[in-house]
Parts: sequence; C-alpha cells; structure tokens
Amino acid sequence: MEQFVLDALERITTRPKTVYETLTIDPLTPVIGAEVSGIDLSRELSDQQLADIRRAFQEHHVLVFRDQVLSAEEHKRVAAHFGELRPLPVAVTEDRDPVILEISANKDSTDVDGHGWHADGTSNPELALGSMLYITRTPEIGTGGDTMFANMHLAYELLSPAMRTFLDGLTAIHDDAVAWQGHTPPAGYVLPRNEHPVVIRHPETGRKLLFVNPAYTSHIVQLSGDESRALLDMLFDVVARRPMLSCRVRWTPNTLVFWDNRCVQHHAIWDYYPHARYGQRVAIKGRPPQA
Repeated sequence: MEQFVLDALERITTRPKTVYETLTIDPLTPVIGAEVSGIDLSRELSDQQLADIRRAFQEHHVLVFRDQVLSAEEHKRVAAHFGELRPLPVAVTEDRDPVILEISANKDSTDVDGHGWHADGTSNPELALGSMLYITRTPEIGTGGDTMFANMHLAYELLSPAMRTFLDGLTAIHDDAVAWQGHTPPAGYVLPRNEHPVVIRHPETGRKLLFVNPAYTSHIVQLSGDESRALLDMLFDVVARRPMLSCRVRWTPNTLVFWDNRCVQHHAIWDYYPHARYGQRVAIKGRPPQA
C-alpha cells in the first residue's frame, strides 16, 4: 500500500477519542459511522445532548440511533434542531407532508430510492446539510436492505498528491437528468443542473473532500469528453472499490440514521426483493458547495 494512503489512514484512525457527557458512542469502523445509545429522541433534548450529537456528527459523519419510537412530528422536531427542513423537490398532494419523503419498496417495485452510490441532490445549487432516515419496517426475512456510507474526506485523501493537485482546479456539472435517466420525472418538475467544484471544503471543518458521484455528475467542464469519462470512472471507483472508506448499517425496525450529506455518499442495497421495506426521510437545508 502506498505511503500516502497509509499516512491518510493513520491520521484519521489515531485521532484523540472524544468524551461525551450524555451519550455512549460505539464506532462502526475506524473511519466512519457510530452507534449512539443513552438517548430517547422522542423527548425534548437538552442543550448538552444536542452539543454531544453535533460533536459526534462532526467526528463520525453517520450516527445510528436504534429503538426510537417517533411520530412524524417528533422526527421533524429532532431534525429541525440542526437547521431548516428542506421541502421535497416535487409538488406533493394535500395529504402529504411537504418535508417528509417516504422510502418504500415491495414486490411491485421496479427500482428503489438510493440504490447506487450518491449524495442527495447534488444537482441543486445548495447541498443538503444532512438527512435523517427513520426505518420502521424491514424485510420480512430479517436481513437485507442495508445502507453503506462512504467517507468522502478519506476518498480524497487516498488519492495521490499529484492527482489531488490536479483535481483542485476542476469543476463538474451535476445534472438531475442523469439521476432520472430511464424514468419519467413528475409533471412540472424542472430538472436542476449546476456546476460545482470537484473538490470542496466542509463548511464547518474546512477539510477537503471529493465531490463527484455517478448518480448526478455528468462531466468535468475543463476536460474533453473522453478525458472526463475516464477520470470520473476512476473517481467513482475510489468509492466502489475501496471498502476501507465505508461502514455498513444493518437496519432494524425503529432505527433512525443521521448522516452528513456534505461529506458522505451512501448506497441503499436492494437485496430483499420481493420483500418490503418502509421508512421516512427528512432533509436539512445546507449551503452551496465551496471550493
């Protein structure tokens, strides 16, 4: 393994362990993800509990809260502690909550939300701060439907110094038409398309991260078509072919997962057909990505 890869892994795995006053944190892997216990999200959260969650969120990027019994209003209340809730990008009917996305799959599904590596909504001008997905029904067979999460800070840091320097000055087009390819968008939905840096900085920590994904990124602006395709395929493979970047969350009923959409990609694994899975997701507004 190259020395710069070992150096990046050492930096992230030897960081000092944070002490939390109100939570118990059990990391899922050395580089991303943690199970959080000792908290009931249905209750009003204290300032110290919120401060501990924010610190754990910044350190682990993906937080897993199990055995949470939440109403839709409680789900939204928890998310609203971290920012304004992001409305759904398409019009909803009067009986639907405008900020809750239903995540549902069963024997009649021909596709599922989130199948394939991506960050949510990168074709928009602003990048969602994060998402809270609350799964209440898991496949009847007892397993399946796991979600994988990848650390995009580490994805950038595992690239060679020469490649990181090259990428720092590039931008890419993120186009909703890529995500909708093979499907028909809802009537009246205008597909967003925006240009973002290939490498961005996290707005809170300032750390650089790789910001391209196969669900939305169509091409790199400064390169020819063939060059762009070759480079993007290589960058997509960094996530797909390096398991060391990722954690895997196995869902159980009444589990809520809160992930940082700015520095994490995720992949909802559809390996449970024809069984059913159901949950609800709330997203939190963020800022435009910055180079």
